[in-house]
Amino acid sequence: MTQPSPAAPSWAAWPTDRLLDVRMCDLGLDLGSAFLQEGIERLGADLERRGFRFRPHCWLSSEWFSPKDVPGIAIPFYLAHPRLVRLERSLMLEVEGGTRKELRKILRHECGHAVAWAYRLNRRRRWQQLFGRSSEEYPDSYKPDPTSRSYVQHLPMYYAQSHPDEDFAETFAVWLQPRHVWRRRYAGWPALRKLEYVDELMDEVHDEPPPVRSRRQVDPVSRIRTTLREHYALRMERTAPGAPDIYDADLRKLFSGERLPGSEPAGRFLRRNRTVIRQLVSRWTGQYQFTLDHVLEDMIRRCRELRLHAVGDEADLRMQFAVLLTVQTMHSLFNRRDWISM
Repeated sequence: MTQPSPAAPSWAAWPTDRLLDVRMCDLGLDLGSAFLQEGIERLGADLERRGFRFRPHCWLSSEWFSPKDVPGIAIPFYLAHPRLVRLERSLMLEVEGGTRKELRKILRHECGHAVAWAYRLNRRRRWQQLFGRSSEEYPDSYKPDPTSRSYVQHLPMYYAQSHPDEDFAETFAVWLQPRHVWRRRYAGWPALRKLEYVDELMDEVHDEPPPVRSRRQVDPVSRIRTTLREHYALRMERTAPGAPDIYDADLRKLFSGERLPGSEPAGRFLRRNRTVIRQLVSRWTGQYQFTLDHVLEDMIRRCRELRLHAVGDEADLRMQFAVLLTVQTMHSLFNRRDWISM
């Protein structure tokens, strides 16, 4: 006899403005969705394939993280229900972990943190020699070197370069792939030494019970009394850029200060093409679409204030502007991704 489907929560049909006033603890969420269960089970299968006895415990919280000395993974609440996924996308323009592929990549990364905490790997001398000291303070921002071959590339924005803990977690995530894949991918890279060390280290600990076995849940969603409106207001404040006037010189080079026959105001041109430009640059840089959208909004406003006009072939202008936005993004200090453990 088939089990009846659980009733949809009442808030799933509410308009956004009403939903935003719900406290996170009142959403009644759990890890029972098929999407999350599949992702967690696939992570377990990855670990089983590598002969691991250890399994990180998972819970829902406000964002992605693996707390220090807690060998588990906090998963953002919005992934627990399609209505919350739609809310996340409408406000932040994207959903981290919202596809099966991305969910698997992030879970592998966070599992790297959990394994490090479970086996206290960051205390080992060789670990510190290769990755650095885990006690090193997390930076407020970092500027990666896209040409570096000393780090693996797994999550966007060259995240392994932000901190020793992230370097290890990214290396572990790549190591979970079949050995022949990462050996071929990183042949000749200094990063291969880190992968080979992780391979040796995991061969040593995979069948051992971890010394740290805490099942504690840090900031579970069931205890977060913040409303969704307050939660997203804080996230938007943290993610939004500033100083729009720094783009003036580049905008004047790309757009015309004269209103020529058949030309279109540059601000109107950018607004009409913003979705295509934003998605294109996000793919190139790995930067938040929300951040890029704010930069675009600043540029649109500056184009209006400077009375600039789009003159020339539209496809060429669109590509040139995408390149401009990419250069500005890659030369700025990248904001640290909020969903990684602190």
